[in-house]
Formats: sequence, structure tokens, C-alpha cells
Amino acid sequence: MDKKLLDILACPVTRQPLALLDGERLKALNAVITTDGVRFGEHEQTEALREALVTRDGKRIYRIDDGIPVLLPEDGVEAASISGLAA
Repeated sequence: MDKKLLDILACPVTRQPLALLDGERLKALNAVITTDGVRFGEHEQTEALREALVTRDGKRIYRIDDGIPVLLPEDGVEAASISGLAA
């Protein structure tokens, strides 16, 4: 993801800055996605993600589809609801 874009993105719910989800947490998220699927709002994610965004406090995650952040409030997922991702 472009660094300049990342610098201006913020969570639409909490207004916290967003960062790329680190490798270990992305790996944990993808493990859950491939075994159980994860709901991002009405979108059921069943394929592993290449990138995802997380709020500064680590509590809310947004997917990135084909390099485009999906930052609709209803499409974020609480990290605590996903095993191994709690902040």
C-alpha cells in the first residue's frame, strides 16, 4: 500500500490512524479466514488476505481488496472477535 495514502487514512468509527496489520497477526487472521471464514460486515471473507489495516489500538481491522482499503464502518471487524488477534 502506498505510504502517502496510509499516512492519511483513519478509522471511520474511532478516527484513529490506521497501519498495516503486521505479519504475525495477518497470518493469524488468514488462518481463521481459511478455516472458518470471517465476516467483514456483510462480506464473508473466505480467501486469505494479502494486506489488512488495523487501528492504532489494535482493536479494529479492515480488509484491503486489490490494493483498495475497505473503510466502511460496517465492514470493520473487532479484533477481539477473532481468535489470536486480540490487542
